[in-house]
Amino acid sequence: MPDAARYHRLQLVLAGVGLALSVGYLLAMLLTGAAHALAAAAAGTPGGAWGQVAVVALGLGAAHGLLSLPLAWARGWWLPRRYGLLHQGLPAWLADRAKAALLAGALALAAVEVVYALLRQTAWWWLAAAASFYVAQAAIAFVLPVWIVPLFYRLTPLEDETLRQRLLRLARRAGVPALDVRVADQSRRSRTANAAVVGFRGTRRIILFDTLLASFTPDEIESVLAHELGHHAHGDLRRGLAVQGALTAATFWLADGLLRAGGGAFGLAGPADPAGMAWLALVLLLLGVAALPLGNGFSRRIEREADDFALAATGNPAAFIGAMERLSALNLAERRPSRWKEFVLYSHPALDRRIARARGEPA
Repeated sequence: MPDAARYHRLQLVLAGVGLALSVGYLLAMLLTGAAHALAAAAAGTPGGAWGQVAVVALGLGAAHGLLSLPLAWARGWWLPRRYGLLHQGLPAWLADRAKAALLAGALALAAVEVVYALLRQTAWWWLAAAASFYVAQAAIAFVLPVWIVPLFYRLTPLEDETLRQRLLRLARRAGVPALDVRVADQSRRSRTANAAVVGFRGTRRIILFDTLLASFTPDEIESVLAHELGHHAHGDLRRGLAVQGALTAATFWLADGLLRAGGGAFGLAGPADPAGMAWLALVLLLLGVAALPLGNGFSRRIEREADDFALAATGNPAAFIGAMERLSALNLAERRPSRWKEFVLYSHPALDRRIARARGEPA
């Protein structure tokens, strides 16, 4: 699909520009003395060290957000609209982005405060921070369907009772019973389609995009859902949290050494000096990019396992393949990216490889 290849190529270029912009911004804050000036200006903030860290974090984050807003507009609104993926108007898109920014900003500020509190207390901050983030991610996964998803989608009960019972029976057979099946109003934003199983135990719900219901047959919907149920049946949330926790601990450990090594070069009073926040952010950004292939490699493995689960649970490879074909068209998927691109950037196996596996052919 030429349009898909062009779209993903442009998204990759814009992502590269965004990464370069972030690196350049953080370096400029450090090399021009702006990071020190911001920390000095925040030194008298009420709340002592906590208040100073908050002001520095908010100042760095707000400036970066304004600087990167044109790129965010291009990647999130202009380009998807140009290729027919998005039909949401700009005011509504900006409103959704503002909600997401407020939520992400609050979580990021809490994370920064925790990291700097631990930096002030112990040389083992990196291990304690990784453990804290693990607990926080688990908590977010628990409240996601109750508090977070309704902020961005209007969820209504699935009216098709026959399909509802069919999907709930599938969930029970998979050993992943759900409370209900809800429909999310994705069509007011985009043509893209998907399904999800969110929460766990007492909060687990099945969520279907209304675009999925409009374009897919019941067999295809069942195949898409079976894949999502496979993640829960295999404990992928738990496994993913464990892998992410290990990567976070390794990243923070490396960041600790680099933070201390860079302290002298940038005139920091110590690892907990808020003037070094730009340096810590730069180190974490680059380490996160370096760790991307590891996290994506694990993700592709569990996605393959979920595909296998869906095929076994439904016994209907034709429906699975049909669903993949429809998802490819609606989501403008890049069906067969280069091996290196898939290795570094893709959290799912390439679509053509997923279809070949379902057919029992070499991928």
